[in-house]
Amino acid sequence: MLGPRVWSSVRQGLSRALSSPMGGWASREGRKVDISGIYPPVTTPFTATAEVDYGKLEENLHKLGTLPFRGFVVQGSNGEFPFLTSSERLEVVSRVRQALPRDKLLLAGSGCESTQATVEMTVSMAQVGADAAMVVTPFYYRGRMNSAALIHHYTKVADLSPIPVVLYSVPANTGLDLPVDAVITLSQHPNIVGIKDSGGDVTRIGLIVHKTRRQDFQVLAGSAGFLLASYAVGAVGGVCALANVLGAQVCQLERLCLTGQWEDAQKLQHRLIEPNTAVTRRFGIPGLKKTMDWFGYYGGPCRAPLRELSAAQEEALRLDFTSNGWL
Repeated sequence: MLGPRVWSSVRQGLSRALSSPMGGWASREGRKVDISGIYPPVTTPFTATAEVDYGKLEENLHKLGTLPFRGFVVQGSNGEFPFLTSSERLEVVSRVRQALPRDKLLLAGSGCESTQATVEMTVSMAQVGADAAMVVTPFYYRGRMNSAALIHHYTKVADLSPIPVVLYSVPANTGLDLPVDAVITLSQHPNIVGIKDSGGDVTRIGLIVHKTRRQDFQVLAGSAGFLLASYAVGAVGGVCALANVLGAQVCQLERLCLTGQWEDAQKLQHRLIEPNTAVTRRFGIPGLKKTMDWFGYYGGPCRAPLRELSAAQEEALRLDFTSNGWL
């Protein structure tokens, strides 16, 4: 587990960084990395007593590691990060980094509600091995989270982060879309490399690609259900929950799009829409974890208050996969 010396180091570095507008991490030159490709947002396995099961986490990673993913997203929405303590969040990222080959990118969710907490978590994620930080929009006071507030928040985080920052807009969970004008402004920051957009509005994704075309800025689709359409308007990859169970197929869809085989890509995309909806909007993380169990991974239980599926829900979930030829 992470010891007190790590926390002490984090706090000391953060204190120095916050003491001046351009001090600490901000003095480092921002480095823009290529984040294109497919990423599964890793789930957090739990034991029957709701403890994080690090052994099962490593087993899942070894199996997923055989697929041609660009990297992995840890502590995203599918990682149940709001239900984890800060030390658990960091320990999970640390364990994932140890289990992954160095050529696989590790994007770690570091978003918190306050700017200061997000900065501290981002610095901590860097210290335990994250290659980039994926920062969800703060949303609790969403009525005050206008473009000016969000630009200030992300700018401060990016200024003080030792690793590149990826914006994360997931309105289904936050009730807040990161405004396009804010994204355009933030794309000019040397340490902000892209956005994961999970809203599903392809016209918005296309507009962001168009308006940021002069910046070194990349767009990732936040779901496999609109992956083909996102590639068609200029996205460079996706963070897809479905890749936890149909990873080879999601990567195949990527290859078909990148090589211009649009007819075959369309056929495959059609077969992925219902399963994707089932493990995201329809049944959520409990549905995703149940499906992982079927496909040879460890899904297991969620942490309360998330509950397991009923028998009827499980039957409907299975039908969405069997009717498309996946089970």
